[in-house]
Amino acid sequence: MPEGALPEVRLHREIYRKRADVNGIVRFQSPKLMSLSTLGRTPEARHGLGSYFAPRPPLWPNPRLARDDDTARAIAAVLGDTPAVVLRGNGALTVGRSIEEATVLAWYLEDAARVELDVLGTGSAGWVFDPAEAADRAVTTGRLFERMWDWLVAGDPSATSMPPLPELEGALARVRGPA
Repeated sequence: MPEGALPEVRLHREIYRKRADVNGIVRFQSPKLMSLSTLGRTPEARHGLGSYFAPRPPLWPNPRLARDDDTARAIAAVLGDTPAVVLRGNGALTVGRSIEEATVLAWYLEDAARVELDVLGTGSAGWVFDPAEAADRAVTTGRLFERMWDWLVAGDPSATSMPPLPELEGALARVRGPA
């Protein structure tokens, strides 16, 4: 790690090493997801936005911060090939092919947590997408992520949809190491 790097960067490094498909990581602490994680739960695929995490994102049960290499590797392993991991009492992390996609997935995951808590509040089990329904609904065509990104940043004069910069690609190649 470079001198002065924040300890949490270790987790990002381990994900980039394990996942060649990842070019963007978002670490966030949203209110509904935080509440749900303290119940030891993650949202099930109950609606369209939750389908991207079907059947549900994995939960990292340890509430301590990821500040060492062993913990970072363990959380990256729990993430596996999924788009998100929920960190008990500490938010979540989403990954995507771009930072924009990872950001959209973070917004989707918070909405899935909202729906999960709403369903839990009824006392009913509610419906959950079966694997075929989730696969049919978790589409990426039709500029779905790009349109959601545009909606999220509407009115922000500094927001753009930029392709990955060559410098970023070089930096990621160095983090990932030899193929």
